[in-house]
Amino acid sequence: MSLSKKHFIKDMQAGEEVKGLFLLTAAQLLQARNGPFWRLELQDSTGVQDAKIWSPQSQAYSELAPGMFVEVNGRATLYRERLDVVIDHLRVLDEDETAKLDLSEFLPSAARKPEEMYSELVELVRSVITHPPLRKLVLAILQDKDIQPKLLVAVGAKSVHHAYCGGLLQHILAVCNLTMAIADRYPNLDRQILLAGAVCHDIGKLWEISSGLVPDYTDSGRMLGHIQLGLQMLEPFMAQSGLEPELCLHLRHLILSHHGLAEYGSPKPPMTAEALVLHHADNIDAKLAQIEEVLSGAGVEPGHWSAYQKFLDRYLYAPIATPTDAHSRVRKKAEGKEMQCSLLSKE
Repeated sequence: MSLSKKHFIKDMQAGEEVKGLFLLTAAQLLQARNGPFWRLELQDSTGVQDAKIWSPQSQAYSELAPGMFVEVNGRATLYRERLDVVIDHLRVLDEDETAKLDLSEFLPSAARKPEEMYSELVELVRSVITHPPLRKLVLAILQDKDIQPKLLVAVGAKSVHHAYCGGLLQHILAVCNLTMAIADRYPNLDRQILLAGAVCHDIGKLWEISSGLVPDYTDSGRMLGHIQLGLQMLEPFMAQSGLEPELCLHLRHLILSHHGLAEYGSPKPPMTAEALVLHHADNIDAKLAQIEEVLSGAGVEPGHWSAYQKFLDRYLYAPIATPTDAHSRVRKKAEGKEMQCSLLSKE
């Protein structure tokens, strides 16, 4: 078989044959009534798909593990309203075959280039943060020789939302832009410390989740979490920046409270207006990313429902969009021309 990838997860349809190359991101040997079976996750650049190898075929594979590239033959089926792949045959690619693969076909990535998003983020910091110690602090973090390369490729989460290369940077930039849009509406907000908090709120994820073909939680990520790791990372940068103690305290609080509630992993609730804004901006971007990934990833057509979403604790509906009013477009165009004529006549 050719090692070029031709079958992608986004194109899978129930009842169709599945034949192609995928990356294993999860593999568990479990027990069913009729014998052992493999529960797998197949991944390519378009998404992740659950798959099963049932007994007795499952017994032909003694060891399957995340990070393996596999050639799959099977069929897509529907199980409890969710697409599932039943594998009839699976072959693990050897090292020579793996070396010939184009990894970009197997690793989901952000729609925008990370370098482009990074430049936009740095420019936003330069344009908004004018207080020298705070500006020095945030730019030192973003331009650090250890942090910058990690930030360009880091995932935003192991699963749920922004779980792809460049996802963390995409999420941070989106939260920064949201907080600045809110600050435009509420001028009493301290937009400089708010932006600093938005840049730094999830920076601990660089140490919480490992990079590589199959990102997973690190030991420190599991035991401490990204909020604590982010605060630890911040300390030496604050010490060298000369930032006032009261601003250091506020920045720490922004990071510490951005999950909002204790049941969501937040050590403290937001206690300043800026902390409240950051929490909601973070939550909005995460939730909308989840919804978009569910509806587009599963190909839910307008007017239809998704399968039940455990992390959101609900079904999702793809609404039918409001039709574009052709008459309204014509009317606005005519009004525009009338306004132009009026202005010209006044001149």
